[in-house]
Amino acid sequence: SCQKVWLYLEPIFGSEDIMRQMPKEGKLFKEQDAMWRDVMKKVHADVNVLAVSDIPGILESFRKQHELLEQVQKGLNECLEMKRLYFPRFFFLSNDELLEILSETKDPKRVQPHLKKCFEGIAKLVFTDAGEIAGMVSSEQEMVPFVGATIKPSSMVEQWLVEVESFMFNNTRRVIEESVVAYKESVRHEWVLKWPGQAVLTTTGLFWTTEVEQALTSGGSKALADYLDKLNHDLDRIVELVRGKMDSLQRAVVAPLIVMDVHARDTTANMVEAGVEEVNQFEWSSQLRYVQEEAGIRCKMISASLPYGYEYLGVQGRLVVTPLTDRCYRTLMSALQLDLGGAPEGPAGTGKTETTK
Repeated sequence: SCQKVWLYLEPIFGSEDIMRQMPKEGKLFKEQDAMWRDVMKKVHADVNVLAVSDIPGILESFRKQHELLEQVQKGLNECLEMKRLYFPRFFFLSNDELLEILSETKDPKRVQPHLKKCFEGIAKLVFTDAGEIAGMVSSEQEMVPFVGATIKPSSMVEQWLVEVESFMFNNTRRVIEESVVAYKESVRHEWVLKWPGQAVLTTTGLFWTTEVEQALTSGGSKALADYLDKLNHDLDRIVELVRGKMDSLQRAVVAPLIVMDVHARDTTANMVEAGVEEVNQFEWSSQLRYVQEEAGIRCKMISASLPYGYEYLGVQGRLVVTPLTDRCYRTLMSALQLDLGGAPEGPAGTGKTETTK
């Protein structure tokens, strides 16, 4: 038992960074380590079992070591718990992964392999020559720079990761707000190629909501039918774009946009067919709508209204939105509004996880 725990803890407390962060546990481990090495020296002198069992005080030594190791492990777990409470995304990492990060605090780049477990969309961070963090990169190599400031990593990993989280929210919000301004001033099929995938989908959702409500307010079902023609024209232009030359990142941005455009067009066509005249009719209020408010974007559906999280997602594909998907959205949104949860149920590979995400 002592040997097993010692083998686990020895490389951990071999790190200067860990010893600095846990001086009390480090001192206890050093004491146990000296006792362990002393016993091993005596064992090595004569490896016969009967000779080893006759070594004076060997049982008391192992009992004492066991006590020390239990204290060290308890202190180590408490320290890891503190780190996790400071930066809750560390709960996504195992103890070994967290210790690997904490044992290499002098080199912030050692955190890179574990970023994907903490942040859905960040595969790596952009480091300047001076060692500061200046942006984030997704798995698809989409880069979003941190504008206005950079992050200077300190020896406390959890502290600068909290800063990374804050910069991620602020810069995702900034990019979306800038893309909204650019959308009004640009031709849509050209605008699509110049902005990150998440900004494209969110901005498109915002303008679809606004334009449908403007059409219903100004001319009811007739104005909505005219707006449907515009949606069809926009979709045709995007399809033409896909048939032309594009790099892989642009194609990855446009593919989910087409899925969402088709859903927007089909939803609008259904409302025209149903003769929807007002914005408060169920056919419209039951759709997932993005609304820009002073505090930020809100996602609305029936009576539910939830803030948009601004978590950077990178370039993610979208499943085709079916009536069942919309029903899942309605159920889960209403549950979240009431501080409840939801559990999609069904066969494997039908899109439960994707829908929830």
